[in-house]
Amino acid sequence: MTTTELIPGPLSASTWGDGVFPVFPLDEQTTLTAGPETDGTARWLRAVLVAATGLPLREGEPGPPGDAAENSVELRLDPQLPPEGYRITVRDRRALVTGGGPAGVFWGAQTLRQLLGPDAFRSAPLRRTGWQLPETEIQDAPRFAWRGLMLDVSRHFMPKDGVLRYLDLMAAHKLNIFHFHLTDDQGWRIEIKRYPKLTETGSWRARTKFGHRASPLWEDKPHGGFYTQDDIREIVAYATERHIAVVPEIDIPGHSQAAIAAYPELGNTDVIDTTSLSVWDTWGVSKNVLAPTDNVLRFYEGVFEEVLDLFPADAVGFSEFVHVGGDECAKDQWEASPTAKARIADLGLADVDELQSWFIRHFDNWLTARGRRLIGWDEILEGGLAPGAAVSSWRGYQGGITAARAGHDVVMCPEQQVYLDHRQHGGPDEPVPIGFVRTLEDVYRFEPVPPELTSDQARHVLGTQANLWTEVMEDRTRVDYQAFPRLAAFAEVAWSALPDPAERDFADFERRMTAHYGRLDALGVSYRPPTGPLPWQQRPGVLGRPIEGAPPNV
Repeated sequence: MTTTELIPGPLSASTWGDGVFPVFPLDEQTTLTAGPETDGTARWLRAVLVAATGLPLREGEPGPPGDAAENSVELRLDPQLPPEGYRITVRDRRALVTGGGPAGVFWGAQTLRQLLGPDAFRSAPLRRTGWQLPETEIQDAPRFAWRGLMLDVSRHFMPKDGVLRYLDLMAAHKLNIFHFHLTDDQGWRIEIKRYPKLTETGSWRARTKFGHRASPLWEDKPHGGFYTQDDIREIVAYATERHIAVVPEIDIPGHSQAAIAAYPELGNTDVIDTTSLSVWDTWGVSKNVLAPTDNVLRFYEGVFEEVLDLFPADAVGFSEFVHVGGDECAKDQWEASPTAKARIADLGLADVDELQSWFIRHFDNWLTARGRRLIGWDEILEGGLAPGAAVSSWRGYQGGITAARAGHDVVMCPEQQVYLDHRQHGGPDEPVPIGFVRTLEDVYRFEPVPPELTSDQARHVLGTQANLWTEVMEDRTRVDYQAFPRLAAFAEVAWSALPDPAERDFADFERRMTAHYGRLDALGVSYRPPTGPLPWQQRPGVLGRPIEGAPPNV
């Protein structure tokens, strides 16, 4: 393996020698040494490399200043580097990985693993000899601080082991934000002890639409599941060890039918018989939304109190954020509700749109008072936000542009560009084709910072995020298919200092992907092959919702 096959691509990489590529061979005597504050990365690196190579990689003695000991891999901090930046120096049978902070050391260790070749990503050794590192120097640091992946576990539940696996896949690609979409109309996935029916009732639906909501097909068996509070603590701890912040999403006031099915008093009882509702079994936007009452506010304050305990603010960078959804709230029931109309009058609001803004601002203030930061989909801009609130710009770039100009931090995740549930090709074999065609090259040429922003406004773009909505992803192999290989291209966009989109060397990225497919194979990722879906990845006869043409740049 050479430094020219790394993904994401580093800032710089050079090789010793003139046309010769010397190597550092690892053997039974090679040691792995942890400097101060690098123990966590050393534990992780030793675990994955011992499993893959069969080498013992015993703890060694530190080398001289500025170098590792002979026949040793050493991890150290160097405060002169950026906190997430790292430097790798491999020369004369020595490998030194230095990072500006613990996260930088960890990202350097991820690169070191890539340098060992695809078999370093396996769980057991295929051979006992031949492990070597190219003698090289690599300097690297991320472009964006927020490099995220949103996983929807409400539409289709992903058991805990699958979530932990995705955290490992994120770490392998230097992604550091896991946006955990835990509640929606189709399922409530997090245990809240004071409200047990949220999971007893709200985490299961009787059947599931198979394909787009226009599909006539159903899977006629119960679907569901949830994470216990200890599961959540384990997921957060596992992510923290990998320098990944977990941002939970509890969707309000729309996307809440599962919660209303569990506790009918949360809905608009003066408009419909909420006791007749069940967890929704189809897709789209449910009209059953939370009532704008004090009782509902108190209920969700109780939910968020437990959420804050499970997702501590100091776990790792950006852990102070809590996502409240705030999108696609149907107003039909509020328009017909005497209770909602009375609340609008009491608050001096103009209409139901301002009522939604009041609802979001309540929790904006509530979270701010507890030292947390609210983030929500770009609809939350309507009506104003507290100064510390941030926006996930999903309907295009415009919400993010508006937010940045107003002084709010932004995560760019426009659906037209980085919704990975959208299809990867226009061919007839794509499984349940949804949305626009977004190829590997399209994702590689995605630019998170719109040119309309000034340099001061652009500083509010914390970074970017790819989103995986799972309506048509019934299991983790389908999630894999939609995510990869495009998530590798997205990771390079989020991490690397790339030129403008038209000037990016996609041919070189494709060449590096040739090696990266071997890593994905070793990790057991069911990615979409470059030649198209394999027979068992197709879903013939299952209706999707393809949108033709290029997506609008909005």
